[in-house]
Amino acid sequence: MARAWDVLVIGLGAMGGAATAWLAENGYRVAAFDRFTPPHAQGSSHGRSRIFRQAYWEDSRYVELLLRAGDLWARLERDSGRRLLHVCGGLMVGPVDGQLVRRSAESARKFGLPHETLALGELRKRWPVFGGGDDTIALLEHGAGYLVPEMCIEQQLRQAARHGAELHLDEEVHEWSAGPNEVTVRTGRGTYAARHLVIAAGPWAPQILEELKLPLWVTRQVVFWFAPNEDIAPFREGRLPIYLFETKDAPPIVYGFPLTGPDAEGVKVAVHGSGEVCTPEAVCREIRAEDEQFIRRRLAETLPSLAGRVVRAETCLYTMSPDEHFVLGPHPHHPRVTVAAGFSGHGFKFAPAIGEILGELATRGKSRYDIEMFSPSRFAAIPHTGAQPKCGR
Repeated sequence: MARAWDVLVIGLGAMGGAATAWLAENGYRVAAFDRFTPPHAQGSSHGRSRIFRQAYWEDSRYVELLLRAGDLWARLERDSGRRLLHVCGGLMVGPVDGQLVRRSAESARKFGLPHETLALGELRKRWPVFGGGDDTIALLEHGAGYLVPEMCIEQQLRQAARHGAELHLDEEVHEWSAGPNEVTVRTGRGTYAARHLVIAAGPWAPQILEELKLPLWVTRQVVFWFAPNEDIAPFREGRLPIYLFETKDAPPIVYGFPLTGPDAEGVKVAVHGSGEVCTPEAVCREIRAEDEQFIRRRLAETLPSLAGRVVRAETCLYTMSPDEHFVLGPHPHHPRVTVAAGFSGHGFKFAPAIGEILGELATRGKSRYDIEMFSPSRFAAIPHTGAQPKCGR
């Protein structure tokens, strides 16, 4: 079989699309495959908005990648002529002895990110929609905001196609293999060969990478759009930043956005994380009464005036790793394969930087960035028992 390609890519969501665009822009012959036509609502890259922030409370080692991602999103905006990143500021709100505000401030100071810290009185004066106890404090990151995920993916794929990438949409990959000299991908339409393979399959990664037995699992997430039970004006963009809200007695963080569309669209809010394990095929797509009850309980603590009528709700998927850090790097057994998975609900904002890393690994064997913390090999000592899909919180 003649080798026609330099690189094959499985998955055209945020990460696979970014990798395909980078490869094509840098002159490599690339073919990429997706079982659907992106952007779509079957995985993890939809919902009209995704938070972008750089004062990263999760781990300051991410900030270098976020700075690069910000530059690359800005470049994609210029090249496409479309507004992808809305900079409206970002609030991290939580108890004085919590992790969210303290660790966000550590990242902001370490990297010189413009920010300010706010006591409860100043927070309530500027944004009276927020609740919280008497020990609540906040950090405002001035450069934070939100991305429009569907538009971002659409522009990545247009960029890739414009530079010669071959996009195989609605073409599911049935099998892949890797040998010492080439990789192959088999779909329902044919078999393709190349020098290197990138696997960025989103919530299908645990299946496609089954031989690795990585401790990855997929969880069902529900996001809501509410009509506030009072005036909608305080929730408009320009009046309200994006926000993360940590509470003392209910660990999952509440996050949300200003009104990003017309009033009738409602204001988006959700809880980060879920214990409801599923698969992309078995996920419960309907919105249940307990889903709404759960978010209303959290809003009572954090943004009580937002909890009016539900305008819409939808599900998305997180692909989780045990430490909630990414899985990014060479396949431990196949040097011609690069893996990107386990973005644990906080990966979208990194997409163009991840795409650059995947492209460098596929074509140069190394990345300019230190990605050791993301190595797939770090889980070698962790037994993987497998998580059974279920439907229920």
